[in-house]
Amino acid sequence: MEITDKQLIDDYLNGNDAAFALLVQRQINPVYNFVYRLVRNTQDAEDITQETFVKMWKNLKRYNQDQNFKTWLFTIARNTAIDSLRKKKSFVFSDFEIADGKNPFLDTLADPAPLPDELAARAERQTLFESALGKLSLAYQEVFTLRHESDLTFDEIGARLGKSINTVKSQYRRALLTLQKLLT
Repeated sequence: MEITDKQLIDDYLNGNDAAFALLVQRQINPVYNFVYRLVRNTQDAEDITQETFVKMWKNLKRYNQDQNFKTWLFTIARNTAIDSLRKKKSFVFSDFEIADGKNPFLDTLADPAPLPDELAARAERQTLFESALGKLSLAYQEVFTLRHESDLTFDEIGARLGKSINTVKSQYRRALLTLQKLLT
């Protein structure tokens, strides 16, 4: 049986340093991926992830075990990423002005807003996906939606639906295969 995060925290707080190492090992990839999506820079994501775990270590004694550990950890990661982005020095566009006061850099900036055809394509893909999702059985829709929209683990989905973890995993896999067939 797998040791829970809360058990690892208790073990660490009772003097087992290996429990902390296992907790970090278990959470480092999800935290890094989350942070990378926020900052879009490998070096910054690595630094922020490291800082997140240092903050977690410093505050672990104050962690309220009634809360979800992942939520608590990801809040630390999010706040650390936001702080890092705020601290980053931004450059001033006026630094690119040439002698006559014109700024060729500003003239070459692309509009970041999606083009109308990109918006239409996204809307069409979304409509196709929702249509395919609607063709799944209710059980498959339920498991798929709880996994992706509510970001629940298979254990949490099983507990919520009153099903075994193997049933949940099976239904999720079948939902993916069915969606793949419907969308290709």
